[in-house]
Amino acid sequence: MEIHYSPEQLAFRDEVREFLKQELPADIAAKVKLGKHLHKADHERWQKILSKRGWYAPGWPVEHGGTTWGPIEKHIFDEESAAFGAPRLVPFGVNMVAPVIIKFGTEEQKAKYLPRILDGTDWWCQGYSEPGAGSDLASLKTRAVRDGDHYIVNGQKTWTTLGQHANWIFCLVRTDPEAQQQRGISFLLIDMATPGITVRPIITLDGDHEVNEVFFDDVKVPVENLVGEENKGWTCAKYLLTHERTGLAGIGASKAALTNLKRIASKQQKNGKPLLEDALFRSQIAEVEMSLMAAEMSTLRIVAAASEGGVPGSESSILKVQGTEIRQAITHLMRKALGPYALPFLPEEMELDFDGEMLVDDYAATPASQYFNMRKLSIFGGSNEIQKNIVSKMILEL
Repeated sequence: MEIHYSPEQLAFRDEVREFLKQELPADIAAKVKLGKHLHKADHERWQKILSKRGWYAPGWPVEHGGTTWGPIEKHIFDEESAAFGAPRLVPFGVNMVAPVIIKFGTEEQKAKYLPRILDGTDWWCQGYSEPGAGSDLASLKTRAVRDGDHYIVNGQKTWTTLGQHANWIFCLVRTDPEAQQQRGISFLLIDMATPGITVRPIITLDGDHEVNEVFFDDVKVPVENLVGEENKGWTCAKYLLTHERTGLAGIGASKAALTNLKRIASKQQKNGKPLLEDALFRSQIAEVEMSLMAAEMSTLRIVAAASEGGVPGSESSILKVQGTEIRQAITHLMRKALGPYALPFLPEEMELDFDGEMLVDDYAATPASQYFNMRKLSIFGGSNEIQKNIVSKMILEL
């Protein structure tokens, strides 16, 4: 297995770097690198730039607007984008529901939804988790009852990321309450403008409005919005989650965060010297960096295997656990480096255009909020404890 880049892949990396130098807006890159708030318009602006270049949907087949990239090219693009400060793509449309529609949808569904995802017309959100049905997703209670040419949907979804911006939601709903848990579930596409849908914000510990509750009260959904077969939506759900977990390792994002950690530690002082020169703190950074190097090597092995036709199995679970724990460790060290200066909650400093006097420096306003926000990484996309069980069963062949 070859885990070094070929000359062609190195040339592609140079092309990506030149594109990012020329096209990535400086204000968006600054927001990402400093952890400042990104707004809907920022995401949409970057998406349009990628779409114009033809690089917005690299995982799609070419006939639907994708690229000819293989797994290695996708990895290179993700890593270079993180290094330059490009925002992480909002995944719910392009990287989550679109692959499901391509795999299980009808030709009419592909023709209707895929172009609107590609050009940014539609903003999607995910209707999976419910109160009492998160990691145990198959215990969901939201019901869809067939009524002629429609389903009538009632229930509640929660932790719906960026649902306040979305005009469509893909939902897991229970269509057969008598069947075994996984067998009575269907996959529906629902227009958020349909009467009976209510979105309620959840303000998180960092003061941000990122997640929401979504309520469905007698919502009428056309039967034609069913993806795949009725009562077999669990197959779609598993397919989507595999795509989600593989991308959660976030090696490129962790490398960029590690660079920022070193920058902070070089500016913060301890006993009159940069904190980065403190032996104990430097050893803690080194430990995280070694874990990141190991995770990167694992990622390259999986990417190389995928380029030769391999399909990730429990490896996606391993990467999810490794990558999220590393990212959490980096944010912990950022907060630790700032000490008491991480404590003040100053939301105005989280905006790039803040022109007042900083309490400490431009890097000090967001590490605490990032630390709290990153606690979620070990929960969403399948909690790390569950992923460890999956890996154990695969190793022991249970």
